[in-house]
Amino acid sequence: MTDRPIPLALPDLGGNEEAYVVEAVRSGWISAKGPFVHRFEQTFAEWTGSKHALAVCNGTSGLHLALLGLGIGPGDEVIVPSLSFVATANAVRYTGAEPVFVDVDPATWCLDPAEIARHATARTKAVLPVHLYGHVADMDAINAAARPLGLRVVEDAAEAFGATYKGRPAGGLADVGVFSFYGNKILTSGEGGAVTTGDTALRDRMALLRGQGLDSDKRYFFPIVGYNFRPTNLGCALLCAQLERAGAMLAARRRVFEAYAGRLANVPGLHLQPVHPDVTPAPWLFSLTVDAERFGRSRDQVMADLAARSIETRPFFIPLHSLPPYAEQAARRGTRLPHTDRIAASGLNLPTYSLLSEADIGRVCDALLGG
Repeated sequence: MTDRPIPLALPDLGGNEEAYVVEAVRSGWISAKGPFVHRFEQTFAEWTGSKHALAVCNGTSGLHLALLGLGIGPGDEVIVPSLSFVATANAVRYTGAEPVFVDVDPATWCLDPAEIARHATARTKAVLPVHLYGHVADMDAINAAARPLGLRVVEDAAEAFGATYKGRPAGGLADVGVFSFYGNKILTSGEGGAVTTGDTALRDRMALLRGQGLDSDKRYFFPIVGYNFRPTNLGCALLCAQLERAGAMLAARRRVFEAYAGRLANVPGLHLQPVHPDVTPAPWLFSLTVDAERFGRSRDQVMADLAARSIETRPFFIPLHSLPPYAEQAARRGTRLPHTDRIAASGLNLPTYSLLSEADIGRVCDALLGG
């Protein structure tokens, strides 16, 4: 008998998602205008402790919009951790600016604040820390390093809904926060995203850029060249339903994390994602690194063994400075990122979703441990 597949991620759509989407369809409001868009933006701002939230069509466009709103453009540089999904760097390139890749702190797997002063130049205009796998970067130290240099700070919180830093929610810790609602995220609308900020003037500029540059007070008047980063009322209907159960979904996923940790925390050769005392991570994907010599199998061997038992896993992101679009520029800079390279080469993500059962978790752990 073939084992029932255990996927890496599954959306939790057990609330009012269907009812709200049907409501949106029946109302005729399915695109960027509609009551669910405004409702979502208000509720999400509250969740993130931000004054403003703007829904966008996806997280990547949210990063692009945030950088555009801050005036990042050709000739500028943005400091970016290399250990991230490629969208972080791509969004910088979309503006005409250049990402400058820096190493992570092995204690958090997030951008090392000490790297900011080391790599800032006269062209550097912003820092884009990533809350990797739900763990918030050391934002007070990052802001303190950026401020004297006149740098703006954008949180890539795509993976960090529900995380906190010193009791404050991710997304409200810098000039702008950016979230993703892709299908494998804690909150999902299939595709979707949001930007958050406490700066009203910045919010207004991003709103103008988001909607083709359309003046809100004068129909079909476009004072600037804008973009089509708008959300849909259908997507925001899904997100409104998700936010109603966000606390319960986060709690369910944290139970999954606790179950994994209970089985794997003290296994020689396995190193769970470090958690700083100031941080409550978002329970997005349970992440660990594999020391092949001590564990007896490499990361890739472990993944192959789990795949043979119908269990989906995922390797860590390939360091951005080694990817073809960015490798030549990084090489010219003499980029050497030892912590990033080591963590990326040995890291994997285990199946994580709120509907994962204790039996499923036991099966994943047994397979991982060679049982």
